[in-house]
Amino acid sequence: MLAEEIKTGRTVPNTGLISQGDLEQFKSEGFVSLENVIPADMLGMMREECSYFLGYEDCGLDRDGLKSNGITHRGNRYFIGNQYRLSQRLWTFIYSDLMAEISSTLLGDVFLFNEQWVVKGPGAGMKFSWHQDSGYIKSSDYETEHKPYLTCWCTLDDVCIDNGTVYILPHSRGGTSHTIFDHDKESVSNDLVGYIGDDPGDPVIVPAGSIIAFTSFNFHRSSPNTTPAMRRVYLAQYSSEPIVRSKTGDLWAQAVPFVKDGQIVYDHSTDTAERHGGAAAPENFEA
Repeated sequence: MLAEEIKTGRTVPNTGLISQGDLEQFKSEGFVSLENVIPADMLGMMREECSYFLGYEDCGLDRDGLKSNGITHRGNRYFIGNQYRLSQRLWTFIYSDLMAEISSTLLGDVFLFNEQWVVKGPGAGMKFSWHQDSGYIKSSDYETEHKPYLTCWCTLDDVCIDNGTVYILPHSRGGTSHTIFDHDKESVSNDLVGYIGDDPGDPVIVPAGSIIAFTSFNFHRSSPNTTPAMRRVYLAQYSSEPIVRSKTGDLWAQAVPFVKDGQIVYDHSTDTAERHGGAAAPENFEA
């Protein structure tokens, strides 16, 4: 969808993208897989934007003389978050009819919570350890009681075991439908780890242009990328209400209104960092 076509006050479309069976699986196990749903022109735009942001990140690391920053490791694994306002085009995907339908079907009312690129370099793309996205919030705010938010794991490339796809642990096997577990930090990778059991999880093997939607309570991990090409994923994460710090009431990440009572209420003309606080996200969330 072109930028000039995205207007506030529209009714969220209902194309049947998420079936009743999908919805029941999401409610019971916390995830649903939607293959080949990102239009080709939108997918091409996102790949171009990903290249720009990778370049910006490398320049910043080089400027500061760093090989890593948090859980980003130059050339191996990148997490580049909450930068979409620097792009002229990326918001047209985040607030598109496609994302409105997916997020509101699974959440009801919707706010953008976090967005980020998650890229694994060729041949040396690092694994990412078992964690809950909400575990990154709990690690800094132990008394948090937020509702599960939604991760839309959007594939810019075909993903498979060899190139570092995500593995998801369904609620019924992880015991995660209502619980955020304690997480410990790995010393070398800086990953938080919340699960050390034997269950390998279910690997996601889907083509480029697919979206895996799962809750922030689901345990998930990813394998290393051993192929000669990058593995590129874009995350759009949505919540049903603003997520705030338990002691101060300050925002975690963002709380940009998107969908209210079945209507798209996002207004690009007023979407500025100043209006929405520019609050920092938890370290990063995803594989």
